[in-house]
Amino acid sequence: MSEPSETSEPTSSESTDAAAREQAQAWLDAAVLPPGAVPSDVSVGRFDSWTGWPCGPVEDLEAFWTIPGATVHETANWLMEHPTADLVTTAIGPVSDDPAITSAIVGYIPAPDAQEGIVYTVAKIHDGVAVRAEIAAQTESAACPSLPNGATYGAPGQG
Repeated sequence: MSEPSETSEPTSSESTDAAAREQAQAWLDAAVLPPGAVPSDVSVGRFDSWTGWPCGPVEDLEAFWTIPGATVHETANWLMEHPTADLVTTAIGPVSDDPAITSAIVGYIPAPDAQEGIVYTVAKIHDGVAVRAEIAAQTESAACPSLPNGATYGAPGQG
């Protein structure tokens, strides 16, 4: 495990749910990154996406790492093969080694249909990859907005 550096201290929304905050922090503390991961800050790379947590309120954290010399496909596939804590991946398959792929997302949730957990975004940078972890734990009062016509939410990390 690679700890985020002091310059990349996790950020949190303004909520007061201690149990959710502790859960989010526990998932961040359990984050497992590939060998060579170096804690970094938000300026580490350009991330063109973000995770929208549709059910809330949530306690959320964010952390960043770089992995010099790594590729998007090997990092994303490594993350899929090394679960964080007791979470299960939402990934639908391995990432191709196509050099045109410049980013990938790997999600983890605590149970089927959950709308909380950790989503890693892997982005190509000039000398390797940058990794962002977005973590959210639902508060006790969290609720999911109803969707029309029996629609359901996609899993975190699936777009």
